[in-house]
Amino acid sequence: MKSFTEREKGFEAEFKRNQEPLFRVTARRNRLFGLWAAVRLGLPGEEAETYAKTVVAADFEAPGDADVIEKVRADLEENGVAVTEAELRAELAHAAAEARPQLAGS
Repeated sequence: MKSFTEREKGFEAEFKRNQEPLFRVTARRNRLFGLWAAVRLGLPGEEAETYAKTVVAADFEAPGDADVIEKVRADLEENGVAVTEAELRAELAHAAAEARPQLAGS
């Protein structure tokens, strides 16, 4: 019985090790996406960083990317910036492509 418990703990530890990098990439992607949106919103330096943090936090509302995309879409629309969902998804994919190498280098 002890070996089963040890194996279970080992699998849990491995799962945790595998999930942490994925979480970090997603958070970095969302930050980059938020910074992109901040430029579209005309937010300067510190305000852009603060806005990007709100985009990262929006990802905790529901599983998947819909909550992040909806937050940015609503904020852009509220400020009169026209953007399609396809543009947002493309920019989110671009941010993901940037996030991976940034974290691999750190």
